[in-house]
Amino acid sequence: MSSSQAKTKKNITLAQHAGFCYGVKRAVETTKKLKLQNPNKEVFVLGELIHNSLVIQELENLNIKKIDSPSDCPFKDGLCVIRSHGVSPAVYRELEEKGIEIADLTCPDVKKVQKKAIELAQDGYLVIIIGKPEHPEVVAIKANAQEFSQSVYVVSSTEDLKEIEEQIKLSKKVGIVVQTTQRISLLNEISNYLLPKVAELKVFNTICASTTLRQEDAKNLAQKSDLMIVVGSKNSANTSHLAEILEDITKTIHIETDSELDLYKETIENSQNIGVTAGASTPEYLIKKVLDKLNQY
Repeated sequence: MSSSQAKTKKNITLAQHAGFCYGVKRAVETTKKLKLQNPNKEVFVLGELIHNSLVIQELENLNIKKIDSPSDCPFKDGLCVIRSHGVSPAVYRELEEKGIEIADLTCPDVKKVQKKAIELAQDGYLVIIIGKPEHPEVVAIKANAQEFSQSVYVVSSTEDLKEIEEQIKLSKKVGIVVQTTQRISLLNEISNYLLPKVAELKVFNTICASTTLRQEDAKNLAQKSDLMIVVGSKNSANTSHLAEILEDITKTIHIETDSELDLYKETIENSQNIGVTAGASTPEYLIKKVLDKLNQY
């Protein structure tokens, strides 16, 4: 190899913590196993099992159907998978009333958030859930807490807190839980905003360990990279947060598949040290395809 070729050879590094987290891996593997064990039974998932279109297509190819609500289910003798995000108690009751067999694959970390939110509601706290209001995990956490109190709010910024300022002032006690895939910086920002405004503030950092490890690992890699590539669905909260965090450190691009790398050819060619990370719902084979294509540069 000539010296000029050696100089242009790129350093491509995959983050240590990238791709499927425990909860997602468990959900995907168990769902496939359930279909394998019940070949003559209709197996379906309530909502998208994970936020990744390639994995969803893979499940459809195995004849594992997706439904949007229990009322969409025509299979009385079917098996319904509850995805890692969890569901509301009302949805769970509706499935039971229909006599449908349930496989509850709610992530254990998400279950912990639900439990903490319920405890706060039962103890008379105004409950604040930090997260995206429309995200299925957050919808389920809120619904579980609302079984015991109507003083439950979802916020994603300090601006959102200003809209419930009166309710906060009237409350003697405020409790916080967090969507498992959120940023620790947002939790700190909202906690610090509330601290001087309430008599008692109880904060549960319910961001899962996998999310924290993934974010810290990616941040360390970004500090040594000219370019960071984040692989995963644009609909995935944890993947989007990962990209947002890294954008503050170095040049970052967020792609869903290896084919999108062609859109950033010039940027890649002009980068020497490239770091790659991936969201919790990104399968290993997709990460490998991205790495293989990068190595072609």
